[in-house]
Amino acid sequence: MIVAYVGVGSNLEDPESQVRRAFDDLGRIRNTHLKSRSSLYRSAPIGYADQPDFINAVAALETTLSPQELLAELQDIERRHGRERSFKNAPRTLDLDLLLYGEKKISTESLVLPHPRMHERAFVLRPLLEIAPQLPFDLAACAAQKIERIG
Repeated sequence: MIVAYVGVGSNLEDPESQVRRAFDDLGRIRNTHLKSRSSLYRSAPIGYADQPDFINAVAALETTLSPQELLAELQDIERRHGRERSFKNAPRTLDLDLLLYGEKKISTESLVLPHPRMHERAFVLRPLLEIAPQLPFDLAACAAQKIERIG
């Protein structure tokens, strides 16, 4: 089993509910077990700012799926939640980002691991370090970003 970490975010159609339902969906992925999940956090959007705040969290999964198979499962869950990719950084019902897959490094057109911008985003690092404090990441680079733990 490989431990993979998935960033979970939503800012449309009852975001807290979307994130909680996503945790349930992650726990139903074949050959995968939901090992742990972080608290929920509220954060301001990055990039396109004219949209509602996001609710974010991170899930730890134990899986025997390959990174590409897991990514396909994550994208299927996004589709079931009504995810539309209208433009970069657009509002979304659900965003699932494969952040880490063990210690694997991948760089393809469809998947880059570790996630290339995670170290710059408090809304990823704070919940990630909550459930995996042993990981070698530091919040200092994104200390100015406002993030609020909500439960």
